Amino acid sequence: VQLQASGGGMVQAGAFLRLSCADSGRTGGRTFSNNGMGWFRQAPGKEREFVATIDWRGSNTQYADSVRGRFTISRDRTKNAVYLQMDNLKPEDTAVYYCAVALRAGPATNSYGYKTWGQGTQVTVSS
Repeated sequence: VQLQASGGGMVQAGAFLRLSCADSGRTGGRTFSNNGMGWFRQAPGKEREFVATIDWRGSNTQYADSVRGRFTISRDRTKNAVYLQMDNLKPEDTAVYYCAVALRAGPATNSYGYKTWGQGTQVTVSS
């Protein structure tokens, strides 16, 4: 599985972005449709932090306190893709955002619960 995140950009505070993460190249027919998925982010000089996670069915989601109510994670198993709708962006949301495949079917809020990471996409929010 090779993940590719996209949709980042430079916006002003209050704007929205929608990040996408898809399997850019299947290996041996494997997909991540039966795994939980997550989004993490890493700002300059800071450690990578959890943002949002979703279970394999798309029915169980969890969010970091800093984004709850503004961000929405979703997935399309038929497209082998996961999304992060980010509304009312704030300057503190500026970071490189990464998607990842969880080790298990359920959601995971810790980075140790993930086995495959995609390339990040930069999100920059100006005040």
